[in-house]
Amino acid sequence: MSTLELAKKFVSLCQQHKDSEALLTMFDKDAVSVEAASMPGMPQEMRGIPAIQQKGKWWTENHEVHSATVDGPYPHGDRFAVRFGYDITRKATGERIKMDEVALYTVRDGKIVREEFFYVT
Repeated sequence: MSTLELAKKFVSLCQQHKDSEALLTMFDKDAVSVEAASMPGMPQEMRGIPAIQQKGKWWTENHEVHSATVDGPYPHGDRFAVRFGYDITRKATGERIKMDEVALYTVRDGKIVREEFFYVT
């Protein structure tokens, strides 16, 4: 599968709210996920599918998602970017915010090996 084919499939799964399926089928077992900043109790960089799953679990447990959008992919060689938009409430504070996030994915041998997040709230 080419990077563009993988990127289109990834975006399609995310648009269908099948993020877990995308992670389990499209990420390398040793993939690295890098946030723009560390989260409470978690480092900025996570390695491996189990660690990335744990980060996702923390996020869903701590945020109520009112709506989400997924745009892209925006391909560039062995990488592609995806734009995510969220309307969320932080459960700890009750603060409702809109979040705009861009993720940059690096592909090697038909699998995502690195994801990096850039966001503005």
